[in-house]
Amino acid sequence: MRFLFIVKATRYSEAEGNYSQKHTDAMIAYKKSLAGAGVLISEEALHPSSTGIRIMYPSDSEKPEILVGPFLADQELIAEYTLIDVNSEAEALNWALRMPVPIGCGEFKIEVRKLKKNLGFLRDSGTMALEANLKDQLSMLKNF
Repeated sequence: MRFLFIVKATRYSEAEGNYSQKHTDAMIAYKKSLAGAGVLISEEALHPSSTGIRIMYPSDSEKPEILVGPFLADQELIAEYTLIDVNSEAEALNWALRMPVPIGCGEFKIEVRKLKKNLGFLRDSGTMALEANLKDQLSMLKNF
């Protein structure tokens, strides 16, 4: 089961404040422990909303409205995410509770969401590259 940890933005993260070295080291160790356990799929921090663009479709129109950041931090913005693959919701919650929290930088929120099963509409690029490589090798073998 894949779960997404959504770390909500704060005024501190939106201002691109630097977390303490202690917190940074703890976060690096946490991400290494996820990777070492073989559950980490992806993790990224996002730039603040000042670099973002929002596309809004009003309910009475099909024409989009383009808004340029910054957006208010209290609008539930996302600062970073971590994507994991574990065996249960309890295991995902356990990993989320182990994420280091930056002390003294405002309220810190992590939302844990289960991803829906991939219906195969899109395949990841790594799988597609492997398939292409195998097809090339089979083609070469047929020519011998």
